[in-house]
Amino acid sequence: MKKYLFSDSKHLFKTNMHCHTNISDGIHTPYEIKSMYKAQKYSIVAFTDHHRFISHDYLSDDGFLAINACEVDINQSSKAWNETKTYHFNLYATKPNMQVAPPLPSMDYDDVVAINQYIAERTSEGFLVSYNHPYWSLQTQVEYSQLKGCFAMEIYNHASEVEGFYGYTPQVYDEMLRSGQKLHCLSVDDNHNREPDSFGGYIQISSQRLCYESIIHALKNGDFYSSQGPEIYEIFLEGNKLTVECSHVDNIVVFTQGRKCLIKSGKGISGASFQLDGNEGYIRVLCRNNEKRDANSNAYWISCYSNSS
Repeated sequence: MKKYLFSDSKHLFKTNMHCHTNISDGIHTPYEIKSMYKAQKYSIVAFTDHHRFISHDYLSDDGFLAINACEVDINQSSKAWNETKTYHFNLYATKPNMQVAPPLPSMDYDDVVAINQYIAERTSEGFLVSYNHPYWSLQTQVEYSQLKGCFAMEIYNHASEVEGFYGYTPQVYDEMLRSGQKLHCLSVDDNHNREPDSFGGYIQISSQRLCYESIIHALKNGDFYSSQGPEIYEIFLEGNKLTVECSHVDNIVVFTQGRKCLIKSGKGISGASFQLDGNEGYIRVLCRNNEKRDANSNAYWISCYSNSS
């Protein structure tokens, strides 16, 4: 019997989870952002202007959903800006009618207990919290491995990538997972549109309906994958056999909690099966095309599927 970790059997909704408008430091209005992204076949945009939590429900219609959100930061003090370490978090409202803006962080940068308390409080208020662009933020494994309670982290940040700041950080995702954090991963644009920083990173959400409740439910459950181009159709288990079906790629890789790594390579392959032994801890799938662009699944903890054999 197949146990699906991910399936596109529902509708897929292309989504940008990190976006700035002229409400903060972006160039375009929210209306312009909606038009731009709909033209590129996006169904959802999360509006994450800096320190500005504003309802964008007026943008939503039968073919487009605006997720209400904001981005907050916690900065190291007494440093020049180009040397300043900073935590950036996106706070996504889990209901469209949430009107009260979340308080901005006020703790010191080094107070990880207070930072985690802030994450816990925002989560209890109904926000999903993501950890953003770790390399741009100048942070190390010692710092982000101490975070607790994030629903996701940014595995790919397109704006950081085009600006030369290593926006693609899959190693950080593994390090956070190996520190005990069970969180998802996001590919995002983080577009401000001062440069060509749109349409490079996105997630595909699998959901029955394009409505706020269903999309948030899918985000919480990890019913999505992250991509820079390739598509993932299905990931499922049959006993201890893991099968991946995807668009034509040149590499399909299964990463685990330890040093074990499973790989199938070939020009234009569209799927692969791998035998697991049940001791992988977690698995996550990468599909890389001939342009070196990747799709990444979320991590799946094998112990949750131990009755599959």
